Amino acid sequence: QVQLVEAGGGLVQPGESSRLSCAVSGFAFSDPIVSWYRQAPGKERKFVASIFTRNAFTTYADSVKGRFTLSRDNAKRMTYLQMNSLQLEDTAVYYCGIRRPTMARPEYWGQGTQVTVSS
Repeated sequence: QVQLVEAGGGLVQPGESSRLSCAVSGFAFSDPIVSWYRQAPGKERKFVASIFTRNAFTTYADSVKGRFTLSRDNAKRMTYLQMNSLQLEDTAVYYCGIRRPTMARPEYWGQGTQVTVSS
C-alpha cells in the first residue's frame, strides 16, 4: 500500500521560511516523480513543484520559482520543500503526491499539511 505522509508547515509570518517534508513508502514502480500541490480555501488544488527521483530534475510553478526549492533523499524516501520569502498568498494546504513517469498527475496523495502565512 502506497503511503505519503507530509510534515511541517504551521503558522509563519510574511517573509519567513518553512520546510515541508514528505515520506513515501509502499510504492513498487521505478523512477517515481514526487510532486507538491497546494489548495487554498475555495480554490482548486494547484501544482507547486515536482522532482524526478532518479535524477533530481525539478520543475516549479511560476508563482514559487526562485523562492521554493524541492529536493529528495532517495535513501530515506523523503522529499523536502524548502519555502522561503513566504507570502500571504502561499497560505494553503500542501499535499505531496507520487506518480509513475507515464502519468500526468499524482496517483497517490498524502493527507496534506496546513501552511498559514499571516502577520
